[in-house]
Amino acid sequence: MTAAPIRRLLTGLRWTSLRLRLAVVFGLVALTAAVSASGIAYWLNREAVLTRTQDSALGDFRQEMQSRAATLPIRPTRDDLQNAAVQMASSSPGYSVLLVDERDTGKPIVGNSDLDTFTLDNVPPSLQKAVGKKQPVGSGNKYEYHLFWQRTSINGTPYLVGGTRIIGGGPTGYMLKSLDQERQDLNSLAWSLGIATALALIGSALLAQAAATTVLRPVRRLGDAARKLGEGKLDTRLVVSGTDELADLSRTFNRTAGSLEKRVADMSARDEASRRFVADMSHELRTPLTALTAVTEVLEDEADGLDPMIAPAVHLVVSETRRLNDLVENLMEVTRFDAGTARLVLDTVDVADQVTACIDARAWLDAVDLDAERGMMVRLDPRRLDVILANLIGNALKHGGSPVRVAVRTEGEELVIEVRDHGPGIPEDVLPHVFDRFYKASASRPRSEGSGLGLSIAMENAHIHGGDITAANSPDGDGAVFVLRLPRDAERLTRTADGDDAGDRDEGDETT
Repeated sequence: MTAAPIRRLLTGLRWTSLRLRLAVVFGLVALTAAVSASGIAYWLNREAVLTRTQDSALGDFRQEMQSRAATLPIRPTRDDLQNAAVQMASSSPGYSVLLVDERDTGKPIVGNSDLDTFTLDNVPPSLQKAVGKKQPVGSGNKYEYHLFWQRTSINGTPYLVGGTRIIGGGPTGYMLKSLDQERQDLNSLAWSLGIATALALIGSALLAQAAATTVLRPVRRLGDAARKLGEGKLDTRLVVSGTDELADLSRTFNRTAGSLEKRVADMSARDEASRRFVADMSHELRTPLTALTAVTEVLEDEADGLDPMIAPAVHLVVSETRRLNDLVENLMEVTRFDAGTARLVLDTVDVADQVTACIDARAWLDAVDLDAERGMMVRLDPRRLDVILANLIGNALKHGGSPVRVAVRTEGEELVIEVRDHGPGIPEDVLPHVFDRFYKASASRPRSEGSGLGLSIAMENAHIHGGDITAANSPDGDGAVFVLRLPRDAERLTRTADGDDAGDRDEGDETT
């Protein structure tokens, strides 16, 4: 077996696996049932075997005591006791006999069938005491002496020891019956029950496997279908067969998938229509905006010669026209990102020169401190980098005030540009939303300069390079810090893009 199947097997048997839990439950149930049944069967058979052997030996011993020991003389000799013990043992079902009598007080006479096997030392003192104790005779007890027995172990072998005394005068008799054969029989029974328990566990494991396969196959299919659905394959459906709960679940999945596919299709259609509307509207607005821009430029040139009552209105028209023009350009840029048509046009540039050119083009040299070494060459889209820098630096100047510090460095395969201002910083409740479209920190300034799209467009341009922008407040509490991270070589992104990216140069001015 190779490593891959072993890994799959171990993965399938992880502790959270339903298959393993089914096997464990089946195994526990089978083990409990088998052990319970085996234990009860063993106990019942043990009691039956021991009781049968015990009753047979004690009954025979009682009979022999009545027929042989009771016929001995009142004062038997040792030979009399010995002969009687041998005769009783020879006719018994495999037990030894010991007869004890007293000629004089404290001088016992002992006769036994096998001196090496059974002596008085083998009889437990408690049994001797019980046998020799005279019982009061009454309505509930007709005999002075009774037959007593006890199970004991001699040199690791189990024995049954019984004893009684002749009523009316006579010897005391003891018998010793080996239970070794019964122990062997019970051990064989225990092994048989253990094997049956093991077979029950194996059978339960096979049943668990069959049950798990029956249950988990449709569950696995459902999981695969749900995974495909999550990957965007909304046409995924399950083949339904049967009328059980899993079949109902599959039907519910199919209905849910169909409803989701329809909703996504409707949303995609509406989203596409919205993007098309924004794009069409932006394109349609460009023509009248171009004319308005030309007119406003003429009005701006002539503003100084206009009536003082009219000049403020002219300046307002000029500023709002420019703001509207920027908004249209930003909307067109956002539309390209949403439609997935934005592409990188890569070039190898010196980062320090690129940042300097961005700052100089907007006349920010006096308000920005640049910390960048020349010679840091990166491969990226210069126009999009200019858009990112213009938005970050312009935002810092507008909301944080000068001086704004721009630091450029490299960390491994990344280009890092840090833009820091010295303003009041960004409120904590605003930080999560600074890159949201049309988001403005102050709801009371809806007509503040800017469209609320600048930082969002900067983030989109960073993402298309495979980079990111983070916003935070300075640790010393002095201003906000925006950190741009871009790969030093974005060539791999153009290799994975569809079509010829080199010829797809987006139009549109940078946003400030």
